[in-house]
Amino acid sequence: MTAACEGCGAATEYAPGTNVLRCPYCGTERPLPAPDRPVMEHSFDALVGGPRAPARDFARQRYVCQGCGARLQGDAVSQRCQFCTAPLVVDTGTDHQVAPEAVLPFALDRGAAREALRGWTRSRWFAPTRLKQVTEAETMASTYLPHWTFDARTVSRYRGEQGTHYWETEYYTETVDGKSVRRSRQVQKTRWRHVTGTVARDFDDVLVTGTRRVDDRTLGKLGTWPLAQVRPYQAGYVAGHESLRYDVEPEVGLELAKQRMAVVIGHDCRNDIGGDEQRVHAVETRYGDVTYKLVLLPVWMGSYLYGGKPWSIVVNGVTGVVYGSRPYSAAKISSLVLAVLLVVLAVFAAYRLGFIA
Repeated sequence: MTAACEGCGAATEYAPGTNVLRCPYCGTERPLPAPDRPVMEHSFDALVGGPRAPARDFARQRYVCQGCGARLQGDAVSQRCQFCTAPLVVDTGTDHQVAPEAVLPFALDRGAAREALRGWTRSRWFAPTRLKQVTEAETMASTYLPHWTFDARTVSRYRGEQGTHYWETEYYTETVDGKSVRRSRQVQKTRWRHVTGTVARDFDDVLVTGTRRVDDRTLGKLGTWPLAQVRPYQAGYVAGHESLRYDVEPEVGLELAKQRMAVVIGHDCRNDIGGDEQRVHAVETRYGDVTYKLVLLPVWMGSYLYGGKPWSIVVNGVTGVVYGSRPYSAAKISSLVLAVLLVVLAVFAAYRLGFIA
């Protein structure tokens, strides 16, 4: 359900970078209600024991468009009517999936996203010169993507080895002017000793992508998200923008989060071992006070045409960081390789002629 415009009755949309709902027809604005609650972290144990439908069994949501009265079905939290393009938002409290707890609203509107694309195309190394003339995306859709965040208190018991460097004198023989000469040199060696220990760390907002519809590696190229700016979820923030349902179950998300935590814990273990070198043989981690929340993060997803072929891009809807596919100029790459080869040949020739000692 979306708010109706007080001026003309049309469905209003969230205006990126503001705190208002705006009518796409007459421009009338109305402020979004102030949050009446904080963003909450939820107990993971309570989630596992509670009623919840698996993502694969989620029934398609029924919409009734306020604009034209059409009856539609879809699997998104929010989308547009296929007939009149009016924004549609479902009531997330009516199904048995985890409801979004928070949303990071769009800060970039469509114009700002296109400007980010222009800057990106102009800064690509080894790109065809004509790529810099690409200033518009053929398609550019604002989409909220589901992500899980996890908090946990961890205590890790490790077993490993600490290495300490020391120096030994090593003797060797070499031939000088036809004679054998005994010489010495210092050689670094490492003395190892077995160690055990315990490290503890509190993790906050370990982020895991909640959808398989966008490549996780692509999203990882969009930089960090200002999660401190998330706001309690309300339908107004997603009105006029598509919002995908999660298809990565929270249990799977937690296991992925634990893999990311393990990397940090491994560094903690090495720091605790100390010495000059470290070996970690085994780590056993206990996880306590595990909490989670489902957050919607904003991206502009689009494509541009170059050489008769579409190239996809994704823009961080808050920071403007762009990642996408792009063409390369074979001529520019060949020119660079040739230039490097000529420099190498010039240095070699100077050396042979005695200009370089």
